[in-house]
Amino acid sequence: MKTKIIILATSILLALATFAETSDAQDRNSSTEIGVILGEPTGLSLKAWTSDNTAFDLAAAWSFGGSGSLHLHGDYLRHNWLNADAGSLALYYGLGARVKLADDPRLGARIPIGLQYMIPDTRLSAFFEVAPLFDVVPETSFDVNGGIGLRIFI
Repeated sequence: MKTKIIILATSILLALATFAETSDAQDRNSSTEIGVILGEPTGLSLKAWTSDNTAFDLAAAWSFGGSGSLHLHGDYLRHNWLNADAGSLALYYGLGARVKLADDPRLGARIPIGLQYMIPDTRLSAFFEVAPLFDVVPETSFDVNGGIGLRIFI
């Protein structure tokens, strides 16, 4: 199962890179991005921008920790734009929730912190994030997720 998830995520990543031809600014600046996140967990990522500085981020991914589990999360993010020589770079942070569906299901809060880079002359953005987790159901516990990813504006 783990191998299939990695192969699927890698295939999606290659497809994104293949179809990310140079585009005009209007196409690139759509309000929705879709792509992959590689790390803990690994899977699909969707980002819906609500303004120049805010967005909702969703993921459906596979966690490889323990015996494996399905991980679903949703976050509300704020972005602070930083100076970059080329492209656009943002520091983002937010608050969200996650559900871990496994032998011992968990529900908790996420506090994602990351960097997102809009690659110039493409519809691609790359990101890196770390998200401390605070599970509250069925008991309180702390953990950390993190990963790198690539999304395309659709």
